Amino acid sequence: MSRPEQDTLLSALPLQTRQALVVTACRRGPAWSARVAVMEKHGETWRRVLGPFRAVAGRNGFALPGEKREGDGKTPSGIFAVEHAFGDAQAVSTALAYRRIRDDDIWVDDPLSADYNKWTKKGKTGALSFEEMRRPDTLYRYGIVIGYNRNPVVKGLGSAIFLHVWQGCDVPTSGCVALAEKDLVAILARLDPSRQPLSLWGSVDSEKKHVDP
Repeated sequence: MSRPEQDTLLSALPLQTRQALVVTACRRGPAWSARVAVMEKHGETWRRVLGPFRAVAGRNGFALPGEKREGDGKTPSGIFAVEHAFGDAQAVSTALAYRRIRDDDIWVDDPLSADYNKWTKKGKTGALSFEEMRRPDTLYRYGIVIGYNRNPVVKGLGSAIFLHVWQGCDVPTSGCVALAEKDLVAILARLDPSRQPLSLWGSVDSEKKHVDP
């Protein structure tokens, strides 16, 4: 996303949205190289208040708006809701709604399941494929659910899109965006639901806006 594209999209956001989580695909380096920043609207002017932080995206880079598919290793592009925070800790310093991960929590990635792209419990779904939210590593110590393909859910267009802790600065994801733990903690502390934040991700064509409410 170029700066003019970003400015155009920010100016087109709903008037009540006064905070934006911006993920930008880097023009140099690997296809999965990205930057994350938080922007806030003061008066009529958008200003960066956090970042940009170094980040990693899907191993195959960013899909164009509307072209993300399940299992393609790409990160979606578009404008999406900032849903809620999640993690392992009992509580997190954030104004976002927070859901603590339990041992039986899963996220369904089976496109044939009625629970596709939903957080549910083991034993409460007939899905044949899912991701366990309780991981042996630290990737989901902190995270934010991004509202990609969530309202409505369209089977096959991709699932479980989060902002979460990275494995390292040179390790891409399967489609999420990941960054250093300290940077994600700072973002969590800054995001404010009263500002009705939205997230702007990746390679966005300003003439083809894709908004998931």
